[in-house]
Amino acid sequence: MRDGATQVVSGPGWSKGSALAGFDEANSHADRTPEVPLGEAVGTFGLIGLLSFGGPAGQIAMMHKVLVEKKRWLDERTFLLALNFCTLLPGPEAMQLATYSGWRLLGIRGGLIAGMLFVLPGAIVIAALSLLYAVYGAMPSVAAAFLGIKAAVLAIVIEALLRIARRSLQDRTEWLIAASAFVAIYFFKAPFPLIVLVAGMIGFMRVSEARIQEAIAHPRAASVPLGQTLRTFATWLAVWIVPLLAVGWVFGRDHVLAKLALFFSMLAAVTFGGAYAVLAYMAQDAVQLYGWLSPGEMLDGLGLAETTPGPLILVTEFVGFIAAYRHGGGNPVLYGLLGAFVTLWATFAPSFLWIFTGAPYIGQIAGLPRLAGALSAVTAAVVGVILNLSVWFALHVIFKEVPEVTAGPLRFSAPDLASINWTAAALAVMAGIALFKLRLGMVATLAMCAALSLAAAFLSGSV
Repeated sequence: MRDGATQVVSGPGWSKGSALAGFDEANSHADRTPEVPLGEAVGTFGLIGLLSFGGPAGQIAMMHKVLVEKKRWLDERTFLLALNFCTLLPGPEAMQLATYSGWRLLGIRGGLIAGMLFVLPGAIVIAALSLLYAVYGAMPSVAAAFLGIKAAVLAIVIEALLRIARRSLQDRTEWLIAASAFVAIYFFKAPFPLIVLVAGMIGFMRVSEARIQEAIAHPRAASVPLGQTLRTFATWLAVWIVPLLAVGWVFGRDHVLAKLALFFSMLAAVTFGGAYAVLAYMAQDAVQLYGWLSPGEMLDGLGLAETTPGPLILVTEFVGFIAAYRHGGGNPVLYGLLGAFVTLWATFAPSFLWIFTGAPYIGQIAGLPRLAGALSAVTAAVVGVILNLSVWFALHVIFKEVPEVTAGPLRFSAPDLASINWTAAALAVMAGIALFKLRLGMVATLAMCAALSLAAAFLSGSV
């Protein structure tokens, strides 16, 4: 282990080197993780951002490999504790975990660097692809290629579900929590915050002897001054909200940009469970409530996000671009780019608020076994939400007609079996074989399915 940059300190850290004075006043109240060289941090988090394919599961695995195993900047316990905390927050957990890791190493400056480098490469690519899609998306050849991408995305989502389940569900109770969460959200349309609350209460009550012993072995870190926490919260709340209020003031509250700012700000504040949970909420409202795009286009946007680096929730940028491109009322390209920017700000700025406010308290959770148990139970509930998303995607990829059925208190999607798309079903099976049996990478699987779908369309004469 190298001196300085690679030394690992157990417990929460607040870097002594933040570039923003005033935000790191709590240094003396927490153990410090020594700084890493700024250039090395930029290079490392930039590489993570460029190679962060595969959705949250793949991105978290990559960060663990680089930050814990290779660089040894974080220890295993700190990484997993931060992951559970980020899973509990609203918004994209992988981006928040990257932000926490940067904060842990270099304070606020490091958090900004890590968070932005995790998002920007993919955001630039998505903006370009969204423009191409808006102009050429209706072309038969493009539609055929995206059918293959959708099928591959389905296999990727299922693979992510299995990985997260194996990592998160440790005993029978947690499996039961996951199953109950799926039933509640799929069949009863229960709001996810309620599911989180119930799961957290169950985990809080069933503290185990193992958690008690762990808490004894790792006593709580020193507390953070309340005034510091309130100042941090107020500052980053203003960073998030003020620019979006300016959008509403300039364009008017009924303009699509103002609606995007409001919708995605609300989404960022209430959608717990990470990227997959956000997608479930966004897909329903963006398609059914606002009519910004169709279910097929929603899946196309997810396919674009899957093919690019960065968080999966960059699909929100696609939605914002298409909505403003079509309904902005002026130059469609200009308004599309404005819609993408507004959506990105509303989606990701809150993550800096949550992390910079809550990060100093992450180390204290391990010293409170009941809170640690609550976090584990919430993580189990998230697995049920991901299963719900997997079923939703599967139905809309493989079937052309997926009406909603109401039977007493039950409300769920049930496909019209006669509307099955055999090409999509076959491609999904092939994608599963490529991922699970042949161990092909995500990008290779996406490219393969897109090429096969396009070839099938040529052979059938539909393009």
